[in-house]
Amino acid sequence: MNSDPQILRHANVVGLGLIGGSLCLALKEKGFSVHGTDSDPARIQLAIERGIIEDNEMHEAAEIGFVATPVAASIQAIRRLLVEMTGFVTDVGSVKSDIVTSINSDRFVGGHPMAGSELDGLDGADATMFEGAVWVLTPSSETSDAAFAAVAGTISRLGADVVALAPKQHDELVALISHVPHLTAATLMGLADERSEEHFALLRLAAGGFRDMTRIASGRTDIWLDICQQNRTAIVSALDSLIAGLSKIRQVVEDQDRPALTAHLDRARQARMNLPSRVGPSAELAEVRIPIPDRPGAAADVFALAGELGVNIFDFEVVHSLEGDRGIIVMVVDNHQVDLFKGGLLARTFRPAINRLS
Repeated sequence: MNSDPQILRHANVVGLGLIGGSLCLALKEKGFSVHGTDSDPARIQLAIERGIIEDNEMHEAAEIGFVATPVAASIQAIRRLLVEMTGFVTDVGSVKSDIVTSINSDRFVGGHPMAGSELDGLDGADATMFEGAVWVLTPSSETSDAAFAAVAGTISRLGADVVALAPKQHDELVALISHVPHLTAATLMGLADERSEEHFALLRLAAGGFRDMTRIASGRTDIWLDICQQNRTAIVSALDSLIAGLSKIRQVVEDQDRPALTAHLDRARQARMNLPSRVGPSAELAEVRIPIPDRPGAAADVFALAGELGVNIFDFEVVHSLEGDRGIIVMVVDNHQVDLFKGGLLARTFRPAINRLS
């Protein structure tokens, strides 16, 4: 990546909705000249008037391009961007398998920022949206280490935590933690709406947990139509598991099985308390220097390992090796986790060097 502050850096963004607009603002704050386009001419004009983008032209020499269209339009937009620019390309779609398998380019790496807002469009665009968010990258066998490192580096500079997953694994996980919860919330909201015709006060009484649980049902319908089509297999599988779980707990309640109900609720409570949260800056850090082996996907493997081990990455960059043209990944991690990380790297034939900074 270009590190000279005197040389203007360029980025392209296709799709100027909530995520695309937030990307434009975040990139501008990091020194990029941002060029954007959208299928809606009025949205393009609004983005220019607000200074969110410089112009409606894709910059050929941009170092990175983001496709932030609905998932159904992503493949076509990615292919177009790969033709119109020479830099690396990624996307933000919440379903990855179809997209990744359809794009055969070493300059592309699939992506999905786990971030959003209840607001919509450019009115909800926020330069800080990705700070502290998990941003999943789903490289394919075609993705070059240079592409992965460049995209991961840019995303990290936007404040996000980079996690690498296989596309199929990503789709299965988001079906469980995002797509099925949305459908569940929509179903609960529908039940409450039906009952409200019989009991007018019901929705006025709905508060607290009910409102929290059904908040995501207010999302745009058109986006979810595409998601349910694109991730149909994983969503149906997760729904089957949910239905089976609800049937089991229904029987427990009907049988008045207090011990079983207690165990069920306690397990859920404990699991909820153990959900990982973002870890703040550590006072004790270590620098890990990892030569990138001459094999495809090595850089992505390092990030995937960090995610599997729960290692917090506070900063990273890719530098050139003095021994040749291969790169070295330099990561700053929590000092208390560095031995665990080193062991995992060694087991995967990497050769890390550790420098404890504190």
